[in-house]
Parts: sequence; C-alpha cells; structure tokens
Amino acid sequence: MSRNYNLVALLPMKAHSARVSGKNFRMFAGKPLFRWILETLLEMDEVDLVVINTDAEAILAEHGIRTTDRVLIRQRQQAIRGDLVSMNRIIQDDLQAINSQIYLMTHVTNPLLTSATITEALQAYQSAVQIGDADSLFTVNRIQTRFYRQDGSPVNHDPNQLLRTQDLEPWFEENSNLYIFSQRSFSATGARIGAKPLLFETPMRESLDIDDQQGWEFAELVAHGFAHCRTLAETGS
Repeated sequence: MSRNYNLVALLPMKAHSARVSGKNFRMFAGKPLFRWILETLLEMDEVDLVVINTDAEAILAEHGIRTTDRVLIRQRQQAIRGDLVSMNRIIQDDLQAINSQIYLMTHVTNPLLTSATITEALQAYQSAVQIGDADSLFTVNRIQTRFYRQDGSPVNHDPNQLLRTQDLEPWFEENSNLYIFSQRSFSATGARIGAKPLLFETPMRESLDIDDQQGWEFAELVAHGFAHCRTLAETGS
C-alpha cells in the first residue's frame, strides 16, 4: 500500500484463544468483544485507518466487517500464526506494508479503553517526541503496595519500617492497553516499545485487559455497571 498515512491503528485479531475460547468474537456486555475497541477507534477523527491483521477473515465477514476506506483486513501470513509468535513480528509485518507517521496499537481485549484516553495519550506522545523526551509510549497501571517473593521475603519495603503504602516507591505495570510508536522507534528496538518510552497511566476503570475467564467476568461486570450509570444519567433518575 503506497499511501502515506498520519495515524494508523493496528488491531491484531485471531480466531483462536488459548484461555478463553473464541473470546475475540464472543458476546461481551451486549455485543461481540472485538466491536468495543473497533468502534472506539473508528469514532476518532485522528485515526486514518484501522488495520486488522487476522486469520479470522471469514468470522469477521460473518459479523459484517470487511475492508473499507477506514478498515483494512490483512490476512495473517502462515509464518506468523500461532499462540507462541511474538506480537512484534505481527506488528513488523504491518509496518512493512503500511506507511504512517505514527502507529497506535491496541488489543480487542481492552474493551473499556475510551477514545478520550487514547486521544490524551496521543497528545502526550506527540508533545514528548517534539521536545525529544520520548520516542514511543506505552500504557501502565501505577501500583504502590507491598510486594513479596514466593519465599516470603520483601521486595520493595522493609517490614520492620512500616511505611504507608502511599509513601512507597511507585511501580508501574505494563497493562497492554495501548502502544504508540513510529517506524524509526520500532526499527531501533525491533519492538513496539522504543529505546526511550513515555509511560502513560490509564484510568483504572479503563485498564482491564481480558486474559482469562475470571478477567472476562470481572470486565463484563464493570461494562454493565458503566452502562447502568449512563442510563441513569440520561434519564435523570
């Protein structure tokens, strides 16, 4: 594809799931899981194109999803299929085929991530790149709590000096919600996280990444809760 885009969103999607069978296409709080983040991306004017690298073209077609002017379905090459293939290899395949100034990558398993948060992250990335403070961005959860190793020994605190948790050094957990990068930053490391990444905290209510059945059930409860709150707000109840 010869066209040069400003912002391309990468949304990899496979038919098989190791821990939650067919989760990408299962009904989640009223609609198929994949539609949550896909619709969020498509409502963003900043996103020129959503690229779905997939081995599930037939399933997507059953759901009415085909290539359009804003959605490109790319058949995943056989060499990069399977549960053990690094996501960076799939991203690299997309980058070699589609030219863009900026790439944004997220997952179907992040249904509660909002367009407002993505826009805020994009603005933070662009500002940091402009002044040379970062070459990429990934989203994190900020954690301040007491950690222990399996043998019971403390990791980040002294049990004999019981600091308040809010006074502990914060740790940051990569939450897999969102990655923003360029061709240059990806080439430097061969990965979606560049050599000088900006860590961006996402709201806890949006940061759920569905990894197993328990995670699915919890995220669905949260989604239903948000829908109920919106209904009450709209009706004035």
